[in-house]
Amino acid sequence: MKDNPVVIESKPSFTIAIDGPAAAGKGTLSRRIAEDYGFHHLDTGLTYRATAKALLDAGLPLDDEAVAERVALSLDLSGLDREVLSRHEIGEAASKIAVMPAVRRALVEAQRRFAMKSPGTVLDGRDIGTVVCPQAPVKLYVTASSEVRARRRYDEMIARGDAADYASVFEDVKRRDARDMGRADSPLKPAADAHLLDTSEMSIEAAFQAAKTVVDAALKAN
Repeated sequence: MKDNPVVIESKPSFTIAIDGPAAAGKGTLSRRIAEDYGFHHLDTGLTYRATAKALLDAGLPLDDEAVAERVALSLDLSGLDREVLSRHEIGEAASKIAVMPAVRRALVEAQRRFAMKSPGTVLDGRDIGTVVCPQAPVKLYVTASSEVRARRRYDEMIARGDAADYASVFEDVKRRDARDMGRADSPLKPAADAHLLDTSEMSIEAAFQAAKTVVDAALKAN
């Protein structure tokens, strides 16, 4: 009589979804969490920037949804260079294609595949907890006042040696918020069960410890 084969069930990936407006600190926090837990990290905003850069590099139009979708479908998530993709002109181009439903669908599917990586993943963006990974056991919504976020963005630009004017940066932050929160497809908003983390007066260490408390509790329950 043959023994029945032993079936080993693989443990599903543990996903941490982090959303919030620009310059709220979610990127720094997400990378810190991923490093601490040994999880894979994806800044989903870079997927839109990488798609936009590919279009720019190839001299392709930014207003052709079919072309942008084709580029998005062929995107390699393993080759995202944060420093290169952070350039202002790429961000402006990305904002144009990010409103295209076909592009969003293509990149959301790619992001969901990434979220399945073992042993766990941290994804940050605008619609992770609401659209990309609505079943994530941990959802954080990281925010800060627009004034604080503009100051952070201004300081980053100055540190890089870029020319910057605080008033212009502040207006840009407000425009981006309006665009992200007001778009019809996947608007920026906290998931109903997201933990709110206001970093306006918090250090990155304090924000990390607050997030860690939430993650540890979810891991224990999971």
